[in-house]
Amino acid sequence: MAQKNEAAVLFLALLITLGLVGGVYFWLAGNSNVKFVSTTTNSSQQSSQPSEETLAQVQNVPSGLFRYGGSTTWAPIRKEVDSAIKTVLPKFQLSYTDPISRAPGSGTGIKMLLDNQLAFAQSSRALEPEEYQIAQQKGFTLKEIPVAIDGIAIAVHPDLNISSLTIQQIKKIYTGKITNWQEVGGSNLAIKAYSRRLEDGGTVEFFYQNVLDKEKFGSQVQFTPTTTTALRQVATNVGSIYYASAPEIVPQCTVKTIAIGRKPGEAVVPYQEPLVPRNQCPQKVNQLNQAAFQSGQYPITRRLFVIVKENSQIDQQAGEAYARLLLTDQGQELISKSGFVRIR
Repeated sequence: MAQKNEAAVLFLALLITLGLVGGVYFWLAGNSNVKFVSTTTNSSQQSSQPSEETLAQVQNVPSGLFRYGGSTTWAPIRKEVDSAIKTVLPKFQLSYTDPISRAPGSGTGIKMLLDNQLAFAQSSRALEPEEYQIAQQKGFTLKEIPVAIDGIAIAVHPDLNISSLTIQQIKKIYTGKITNWQEVGGSNLAIKAYSRRLEDGGTVEFFYQNVLDKEKFGSQVQFTPTTTTALRQVATNVGSIYYASAPEIVPQCTVKTIAIGRKPGEAVVPYQEPLVPRNQCPQKVNQLNQAAFQSGQYPITRRLFVIVKENSQIDQQAGEAYARLLLTDQGQELISKSGFVRIR
């Protein structure tokens, strides 16, 4: 009987305690500024906070002259964004720097950053493990910050009767396993494949790793120093083919951009349909198929990165500020204007 009484007393005490706690909670909630937010909700709110809207709103932008370099793919972005930054933030002076003896490109720019020749670098590919290792050996780390979406487009001669290729067919063409357009449904015509050299830039490295699966280029591939040179060759040789960053190919008037598919019957065009006829170009030019790039429906897409040297010095501050500027609403709009796809 005593045990039953004790249990009843404990149960009553528990009810009183819960009542007091509940009363305090509702009193605070109704009569003060105290807010009760769950950890999950707070975390969600923090991760969804918008970044700055304009370039002028970005904080902690250092003053001084900062040299940067790297990917040739970035040239249209540099043209649009850097002039805007110069107008809004004149004390944040940017100077694009070419390498002394090598062709400019992502790999070259990253090497110059590692050698302390640049404050930050622009890359059209992700960092390689050995680049992280070199940085660690020199006493700092590297960080890649994605700021835009790009894709690889395929250019052929306008008169070539090919409208699409699969990734596997492209691979076989560039590794020398397919040498005639007849093998992929075209005319009996020898294929003339053009490329820049592997060491010349991030676009070639990306193509080599993700399309060729690191197989060697075929002996028939003809190497050119620049995309401009290659596109001139494609425009004059009916059997030619070339790949490059989509914004460098899609608006062109002298070549034809074809659709690409992961498998037969899944081809996606990198331009907005309908295709602008050649006789209307350059008064009207083709625009990127941004929806297909953002969704990943287009099969060969990649991100563009700002490469930052994490050394707790002003170079790190400059690189991080530059990335934040590009990630503002205004910066993303300028990236879109330059022909690339917004990442946010």
